[in-house]
Amino acid sequence: MHAIINLNKPFDMTSRQAVTKVQRLLGAKKAGHAGTLDPQATGVLLVCLNESTKVSRFLMNMDKQYKAKIKLGERTDTHDAWGRVTEKKDSSFLSETQLFDAVQKFKGAIRQKPPMYSAVKIGGNKLYKLARKGIEIERPDRPVHIYDIRITSVDLPCFEIMVSCSKGTYVRSLCDDIGMELGTGAHMTALERTAVGFFHIKNSLSLDALAADAEHFYTIDQALEKLPEIVLDDSDYQKAKNGGKILSMSFNPYNGEFVRMKDPEGKLFAIGSVESNIIRIERILNLV
Repeated sequence: MHAIINLNKPFDMTSRQAVTKVQRLLGAKKAGHAGTLDPQATGVLLVCLNESTKVSRFLMNMDKQYKAKIKLGERTDTHDAWGRVTEKKDSSFLSETQLFDAVQKFKGAIRQKPPMYSAVKIGGNKLYKLARKGIEIERPDRPVHIYDIRITSVDLPCFEIMVSCSKGTYVRSLCDDIGMELGTGAHMTALERTAVGFFHIKNSLSLDALAADAEHFYTIDQALEKLPEIVLDDSDYQKAKNGGKILSMSFNPYNGEFVRMKDPEGKLFAIGSVESNIIRIERILNLV
């Protein structure tokens, strides 16, 4: 079974624990995931089984969508409700109009500093391991894109937002930044990932439902359907399946893109990257 599963990760479970449960339940030899969710977050976690673990990085490139709850007036060291409160300020003066105006300032291309409590590595050290020792280091900010952000409900001092964003966006940091913009501080109290690319929460499976429902398992070809496909003739296929580069002027329209490579019968066997008129093999997939 070389499948990708749209799992609805439960609360208070690490992404690794969720993957291990799926792996044991389905008897897969290898398993991994495409994009970590914090233990307290729920929602879409793409679990890759067997050969599909080779394409997890391509799935990670997909845009994401989240639903987050925010509490004003308190800032925490983790930017969420499970951290230590580091600052308290009055937020009773805020109006809904001020909230809406502040949130809209984060739409578009922005820069974010990764939170200390994250798996980002700097100098070979994972930030969360340093944070647990009480060590805070300087982190360079990174470009991310917020395609859409809107407030869906307000019950001050709390409100809820929906966010569509690029890969690498930390919603916890976004919530903290919104609090700083408002001058009151804020932290995230709940997070649900509602979509990764076309994988949506409404089509996800719980761990309980997983064993009884194979309909929502995706093949690698289905999961990567947004990548262009190139069907090779027999000569080029023989070269490519052994890792050789393929030359053709017809590849130029896909310059700079990853592509699904298929044999003469239209079966997926590799992922390649196009550079001008050359396809280089990125991953050979043993799907037979």
